[in-house]
Amino acid sequence: MNTAGTIDRPLTHDPQKQAPMKPSTHEPAGSATQDLTPHDARDSRQNRTREMQLIPEAMARAHMHERLQEAERDRRAARLVAARRMQRKAERASRRARRALAMAVMQ
Repeated sequence: MNTAGTIDRPLTHDPQKQAPMKPSTHEPAGSATQDLTPHDARDSRQNRTREMQLIPEAMARAHMHERLQEAERDRRAARLVAARRMQRKAERASRRARRALAMAVMQ
């Protein structure tokens, strides 16, 4: 299977070794689209490649940001649960103390 490189799997990733962009056959000559010189084509391919290489980093950064927010929400929920548990424990201790005081006064 000796086929030429495709967009997804180019023969080389070096923009200088890639073939220059050819004008489209679907557009008439002198149309509104600007002709790219090989230098401009190389720059556009380099920029596209650079942007595409940064996509996974941006996705990873967004994923980590989401995970950090989720962890912070979990920590806040755990602190709230612990605070409610301590409040109930304090209320029980207060009721026991009042009951013990009332028993001491009654005798």
